[in-house]
Amino acid sequence: MSATPAIVLGGTGYVAGELLRLIAGHPQLEVAAILSDSQAGAPVAGAFAHLRSAYPELKFADLDAIEAVIRGAARSALFSAAPHGVAAALIDRLLTAAERAGARMHCVDISADFRYSSAAAYEAVYKHAHGAPARIREFTCAVPEHLSKSPTPHVAHPGCFATATLLAIVPLLALGLTDQRLFVTGITGSTGSGRKPIDGTHHPHRHSDLYTYGALSHRHVPEIIACAKLATGVEAELNFVPHSGPFARGIHVTVQASLAKSIDTAQALQALKTYYQDCPFVRVGDAAPRVKDVATSNYAHLSAVTNGNSIAVMSVVDNLNKGAAGGAIQWMNRLLGLAETAGLTGPAPGWT
Repeated sequence: MSATPAIVLGGTGYVAGELLRLIAGHPQLEVAAILSDSQAGAPVAGAFAHLRSAYPELKFADLDAIEAVIRGAARSALFSAAPHGVAAALIDRLLTAAERAGARMHCVDISADFRYSSAAAYEAVYKHAHGAPARIREFTCAVPEHLSKSPTPHVAHPGCFATATLLAIVPLLALGLTDQRLFVTGITGSTGSGRKPIDGTHHPHRHSDLYTYGALSHRHVPEIIACAKLATGVEAELNFVPHSGPFARGIHVTVQASLAKSIDTAQALQALKTYYQDCPFVRVGDAAPRVKDVATSNYAHLSAVTNGNSIAVMSVVDNLNKGAAGGAIQWMNRLLGLAETAGLTGPAPGWT
């Protein structure tokens, strides 16, 4: 099978760069264009020096050039790492171009623009009008491990905190192991805040420090609850306290809940292992998972302990890979009928 042309939205952002890195090693995808209206014609290697060997000649393109690529391809893959509030209108324009050309195109959006089932739900959280409300019904939001097949032609990938949390809570709810009241503590690396420097990512402020933000009010909580309900039919109560960690890549989440019936740690671990036995990127181990064991990879590591009355499930993922670009490629592999693991099996380096 010839390689499918891939189009990346997101300019010089971290997730766009991670998409380019992963696609460079993908056996059946090839980058056809990356959007940056402000830097159209500039070399991609100028923004992503670490990708110079993979893309020595690639230049940023404007929207007109990307539309031409879409019209000239029988099928293509669209990855959107554009910002929330911007992505929807861009995606709508490019999907419309594909439809008018009679071309087949699948989209995976990594922003929040298509994670909600209605424009009203989105607008209640993000406080601005949705950019393409008529397209919402064409997207399904889910972690790949929790939905065997998308019922829609396009997918909205959950956020990085959502991915780590959902991997921990969905088995608890689906198997009826706990009640519906869940307490979540999450720690994220600085790349989760994006490339533009702010106080939360400025190294002197963040180095050797740990602090909360958005405690019990984080905007991704409604997304997590909705995805968990889609996967399990259960509407959970989520009490989430995120933290900024003193590292660049990775997320560590701890979920605590009261057990519905008493089980020991061995039984809890076996339940998780059985639930994810057919999921190639989820590994459940006896020892506490470590961020360095998954950083830069598409793998998630989980573990759990109980004391008879309550359970704690620990989940670690890489925020840019499994929580964003890698998870998006995992979904695109499915949408295109490719092996789910294609281009994603590289292990973590271990010493990031």
